[in-house]
Amino acid sequence: MRILMLGGTIFVGRALTDAALAAGHDVTHFNRGKSGVDDPRVHTIRGDRTREEDLAGLDATWDVVIDTSGYLPQVVAKSVAALQRARRYLFVSTISVYPGPDFSEGGALLPEPDPLPDALDRKLYGNLKTGCEARVREGFGERATIVRPGLIVGPHDPTDRFTYWPVRVARGGRVAAPGRPGAPVQFIDVRDLAAWMVRLAQGQWPGIFNATGPLDPLAMGEFLDTCRDATGSDARFEWFDDAALERASVAPWSEMPLYLPACEPHADAARSIPIERGLATGLRFRPLEDTIRDTLAWARTRPADHAWKAGLPAEKEAALLG
Repeated sequence: MRILMLGGTIFVGRALTDAALAAGHDVTHFNRGKSGVDDPRVHTIRGDRTREEDLAGLDATWDVVIDTSGYLPQVVAKSVAALQRARRYLFVSTISVYPGPDFSEGGALLPEPDPLPDALDRKLYGNLKTGCEARVREGFGERATIVRPGLIVGPHDPTDRFTYWPVRVARGGRVAAPGRPGAPVQFIDVRDLAAWMVRLAQGQWPGIFNATGPLDPLAMGEFLDTCRDATGSDARFEWFDDAALERASVAPWSEMPLYLPACEPHADAARSIPIERGLATGLRFRPLEDTIRDTLAWARTRPADHAWKAGLPAEKEAALLG
C-alpha cells in the first residue's frame, strides 16, 4: 500500500511507521519538521496541514491516509477535503470522546465545542476529537476508519504516564501505591496498536474501534506485582486510599499514573472499555512483562536529568510514606 501519514515522527506515528515498513508498505510523512527528526526510511513532504496550499501538494491516490496529528475539527476538515482521492482515511481519536457511562463504540459522545477554539485546549480535548471524527465521517463515509485508543504506553512515550511505574518499581524499597489494589486498569502498547492499525488499513476496515488492553481484566495490584517481577526488584507496596491521597494533595493521573479516585464519574467503567470489535479484526497484545521491560530499558537511555512529565516526585512520596 501507499500510505500517507500526517505526522509520523512522534510516538504513535513512529510506531506506525515501523509497523507499516515491516509489513512491506511504502510510507510518506507529511509534517512541518518541528516535532521530531525526519525518518530516513521514508519519503518526507514538508508542509503545514493548516495551509490549503501545502495540502494541495498531496493530491495523489493514496491507499490510506493515517492521521496521527488531528486535534482541531477545522484543521482536520482541510485535510479531509484535500485528500478525497485516498481510498481510506484512518483517524486516530481517543476514548476521551465518551462522557460515560456507555463506553462502547455506539455510546454517546461529548459535544463539539461551539465556537471552536483557534488552538488546542486540553480541557476540551475529548470534545475537539468528537468534532474531528465528525469531519472525517462526513468527508469519507464508508471509507473512514476511526480508532479510539485508551492510554498508549511503551518505549518513546513522551507523557511518562506509564513509564513512571516500571522505573519507580525497579528502584525498589517502599513504594506508595494508589487507591484500591483491585481497581481495574487499561492501556495498550503502542507497538500492538500500530501493528493492528496497519492491519485495519490493509483490510480496508470501515467504522469505529476502541483500542485498549489487555485481553483479560487487569487490576492495579496485579499490574504493580508484574512490574516488580519483571524488573526483579524488592519493591514493597504501601497502599493509600482516596482520602489519604486527597489529604496529601496527590493528583490523580499526573502524580499517580493509572489512578482515578472512586468518586470520579464512571471511574471503573472508564477503565473497563469494551474492545470486542478490535479483537474481531485482529487486535492482539504482547505479554505485559515485555512492555514493562522494554519501557524500562528505553527509559534508562534517557538523560539522568530527564524532566518527568508524570509521576510522584521522590520528596512527595517520602512525605506520604512517612
